Amino acid sequence: MISARYRAIVFAFFMALFMSGFMSLVIPIFNVGIIDTIISVWLKAWIFAFCIAFPTVTFVAPMVDKLTAKLVRP
Repeated sequence: MISARYRAIVFAFFMALFMSGFMSLVIPIFNVGIIDTIISVWLKAWIFAFCIAFPTVTFVAPMVDKLTAKLVRP
């Protein structure tokens, strides 16, 4: 098991993994439809998207958490 002190990094990893995977599939399907090469197009887009998403989520998540805390009643 991973130590609890790495929770934020593990959260960012899985959030970036799932969101980038889903979005990198949906956007090409929306733009070009389901084509013969959709899997290779998706995987190429997913690798690129994850490389951007992981650092972004790691950086943005603490700010979103603070903003959410200000907007939601305890």
